[in-house]
Amino acid sequence: PAQRDNRDHVDIIIALGMAKEGFDWIWCEHALTIGYRASLTEIVQIIGRATRDAEGKTHARFTNLIAEPDASEEAVTDAVNDTLKAIAASLLMEQVLAPRFEFKPKVSGGEPTLGFDYGDGGYNPEECNIGFNKDTGSCSVEIKGLIEPKSEEAKRACNDDMPDLLAALVQNKQVVERGMFDQELVPEEITQVQVGKIISDRYPDLDQEDREAIRQRLVATVNLTQQGKKAILDAKDKEPTLNTSLIDGVQRYKMDVRDLDIDLIDSINPFGEAYAILAKTMSESSLKEVAKIITLKKSKMTIDEARGLAYRAKKFLKDNGRLPELSDEDPYHRRMAEAIGFLQQELRKKKASSE
Repeated sequence: PAQRDNRDHVDIIIALGMAKEGFDWIWCEHALTIGYRASLTEIVQIIGRATRDAEGKTHARFTNLIAEPDASEEAVTDAVNDTLKAIAASLLMEQVLAPRFEFKPKVSGGEPTLGFDYGDGGYNPEECNIGFNKDTGSCSVEIKGLIEPKSEEAKRACNDDMPDLLAALVQNKQVVERGMFDQELVPEEITQVQVGKIISDRYPDLDQEDREAIRQRLVATVNLTQQGKKAILDAKDKEPTLNTSLIDGVQRYKMDVRDLDIDLIDSINPFGEAYAILAKTMSESSLKEVAKIITLKKSKMTIDEARGLAYRAKKFLKDNGRLPELSDEDPYHRRMAEAIGFLQQELRKKKASSE
């Protein structure tokens, strides 16, 4: 206790299976985790070890250290699984450190939200705006086509459940595998179908519109965080140090695409940036081995996936006056057409077996 205020008294603390709670070394600036953590609660606790305020402490760093899969090992599959879990932990850690997003549908002639700074140009009533409240650390984002939740339960889920829903998404190994290594992947298969399934499983009593409102906010949260990070690192100032750097990145991304639209956000692969980082940190041979193992066990379309795609096909029919076809140029339209054919085939099998 006598050395509590002496930052030079301790240089490093090695903790085996602890240092998650009740551990208060305020001078800690770098939390290095060996192996992965599958629990969002544990990740939050580990981050808490290094985010204690201390005089002269200006930054904190978090590192996940994992063994790189050896392409020559017979047990490479186990190493691949650990790698995917570590990726999930890193994505969760990014979201924990990101600002709180408050999403609003874009309405022409809208008004700024009190307490939010909309940058040098101020609020533009005819464009999608991004504002930041430095007192609360929250970010207000306007998106075209965003659905508002109707029921109190859906509103509560949009406000309170995003961290848990994000954990469910990034810890779904099959989704992460496809998002990172399936070169034929259409992003909407994750952002609409797989995320839609997570939401429907979690909130079976909500109607489809409320589920869609929650789904849109979950996808926007993860994809804007990833695109904001990419935009700031692609900029000339490669080493962002400001507390608002992620907000700057999100605003820069918005400027690049001119406007934020929910269809545009749905078209982004949530795990694209994770793969780009992995490609920079792993050897080429190991990365190829990981990709090969995952490609070999790529699953066929399931009933649940086909039903999710068929629901999207119904919306496509309503908007376009026709069903999607296998000859369509858009790969997502072709995937919806495949789902319709798959369900029709399953229905014929069921009918034949009952005769």
